Amino acid sequence: MPAFGKVYLIGAGPGAQDLITLRGARLLAEAEVVLYDALVTDEMLELCPQAVKISVGKRCGQRSAAQHFINQQLVECAGKYGMVVRLKGGDPMLFGRADEELNALEAEGIEVEVVPGITTAVAAAAASKQPLTKRGVARSVAFFTSSTAPGHPEDVAIPSTDTLVQYMGGREAIATAQRLLDQGRRPDTPVVVIENVSRPDQRIGRITLAELAHGLDGAQGPVLVMLGEAMKARVNQPGLDETPAAALSSARQA
Repeated sequence: MPAFGKVYLIGAGPGAQDLITLRGARLLAEAEVVLYDALVTDEMLELCPQAVKISVGKRCGQRSAAQHFINQQLVECAGKYGMVVRLKGGDPMLFGRADEELNALEAEGIEVEVVPGITTAVAAAAASKQPLTKRGVARSVAFFTSSTAPGHPEDVAIPSTDTLVQYMGGREAIATAQRLLDQGRRPDTPVVVIENVSRPDQRIGRITLAELAHGLDGAQGPVLVMLGEAMKARVNQPGLDETPAAALSSARQA
């Protein structure tokens, strides 16, 4: 049986270099090879100058590496290198296809360790200073995405919780908003939209569910949508520096 190196599935966090964990940064600095996602920034890759870097990015609507090919690359790299890092945006265990990669590695008897990262929803709440829970208002949160595996229905049910956070929500804004309105959510339900969370080109805006139903055509980067009464601005809360979400929504209406 061939000897294999060890593979680390590391969460890079939402994008900013200094939001990766200390453990994640240390392991990156020791890695021999790094297979990284499309959402991993060039700044983050500066933490592993010594490593061979392999892009295995997957971006919605664009050509990308098939998951089975990524699995194969991980196994092959573990056969060539003693320390392999699979670097994923956010946290590996949330919308990171970690289960498929763990299965592939475990089937070959390869040792794997998972290093958590800050998931985008938590970073977005921090960036907008908008807690996902609020005493007396919201005590349940659901993270969801409209992306489904091949062969599975796309019209999946939206969770029924006080606060909803939709990953990759830009392309699905109209459909998601309409389904929520159909389910009885109030048109004036507060919504916070964040594009490129934690990055220099981060943009944040406040709109309503009714405005979200007109879409977010102007978004250029990954978009996260937070929705629910917990998103209502506090009485003395400073205004947001930028309000691109409102501009994007109005552009759609025009």
